[in-house]
Amino acid sequence: MLRLATPVLIEQLLAIMVWFSDRLLVGHYLETRHQAAITLMAYVLWMMHGMFSLVGIGATAMVARFVGAGDSRTAARVTNQALLLGAILAAVVTLLGALLGDRLVLILQLKGEAAELATVYLNYMLWVVPLIMVEAVGIACLRGAGDMVAGLAVMTVVNLVNVAVSWTLVLGAGPMPCLGWDGVAIGTMCGHGVGGVLLLVLLARGRRGLLVRWPWLRPNRDLIRRLMWTGVPGGLDMLSIIGCQLCFVSVINRLGNLSAAAHGVAICVESLIFLPGVAFQMAATTLAGQYLGAGDYRKAGRSVMMACLVGGGVMVTAGALVYVWAHPLAQLFVRPEEAEVARLAAPLLRTVSVAIPALALTMILSGALRGAGDTRWPLVFSLVGLLGVRIPMANWLAFAQITIPGIGLTVAGWNLGVLGAWYAMVIDLCVRAALIVYRFSHGGWKRVKV
Repeated sequence: MLRLATPVLIEQLLAIMVWFSDRLLVGHYLETRHQAAITLMAYVLWMMHGMFSLVGIGATAMVARFVGAGDSRTAARVTNQALLLGAILAAVVTLLGALLGDRLVLILQLKGEAAELATVYLNYMLWVVPLIMVEAVGIACLRGAGDMVAGLAVMTVVNLVNVAVSWTLVLGAGPMPCLGWDGVAIGTMCGHGVGGVLLLVLLARGRRGLLVRWPWLRPNRDLIRRLMWTGVPGGLDMLSIIGCQLCFVSVINRLGNLSAAAHGVAICVESLIFLPGVAFQMAATTLAGQYLGAGDYRKAGRSVMMACLVGGGVMVTAGALVYVWAHPLAQLFVRPEEAEVARLAAPLLRTVSVAIPALALTMILSGALRGAGDTRWPLVFSLVGLLGVRIPMANWLAFAQITIPGIGLTVAGWNLGVLGAWYAMVIDLCVRAALIVYRFSHGGWKRVKV
């Protein structure tokens, strides 16, 4: 478990350092409107990766099963079919982004100059959507094969390129021009572009038995059907989470740029707690899939429980540290004259720290169910928690009054602002944790066919 989780943890830590780098760059050298825009663009980039989870989740589960069963040839064929499906999806995402990108920003309630900045950033990213797909799907396949190191190596290069280009172009170091906000977007674009090319090279040369070959890229109806049967519910789960998160951030954007900036700073610091969960989630995904492929149901269950204990322990420890140092951590990402943003972000961090055990269980057990191919129940739980709890409660707790759609009824709210929205997030996490624990303890995930 630790051999699988540690490279992913380092990879996530590097990714967080890049996110921190962008926040520091925007927070100290640009303005509050740029902070609001970068917060929204973080969600949009997450959404892009989530689109490709429609393919990646199924690919991870199937590759893990075939590797566990000793059938590396079929695992390689699955990888090729996953990249084929990903290429089709990347073309659709690019086209929709080009046609509807500016409308997406407006739908998410970002206003004025912040909305214009977000649109500029999105237009840069559309150039590298196919390479983001290769990065996401390629790493998903390699993780299914138990290779966490390749993803770490590639993402290390991605992050180094991102940071170097962004800082150089924002500040105008040496002969390079000072591009400000455009420099942040170009740095991210260059990083993901390099990452996609590196993944293509690795898979073309072969890695852990996974190899891209032209004959295997021809459509295979059976493998595509199995990929979609397993991956689409898991991908829809990811997309529902991301879509509801975008609805959630639109609620916060309606509270103004100050609330949006404070939310962004708090999310940035919270990611320190979040990243161990991603690492142990990936370990649980791979172990559950491979042990089930080998027919060892006992070890499949034990490995997931161990991931919950170790990963959850790390997350709870990180949450306690963030609770104690909430305000100093928030101050790192803003200029002295924007102290109000840090003051507003600190109670958000203390609020979410209370729900870290629920977050850990939700993340790690969801990863285990996906690795087993049991992707439908996590989708149901996400919809219940996000649509049934978080979004309506965020509106009710954040605003003084809300209008219920469809019937036009106006009811009084709690008017707690962005803090109220984060209370709703904590309640949602607790509800989903209870549901996912019930499904795992039921044991039906061990009998799912992929």
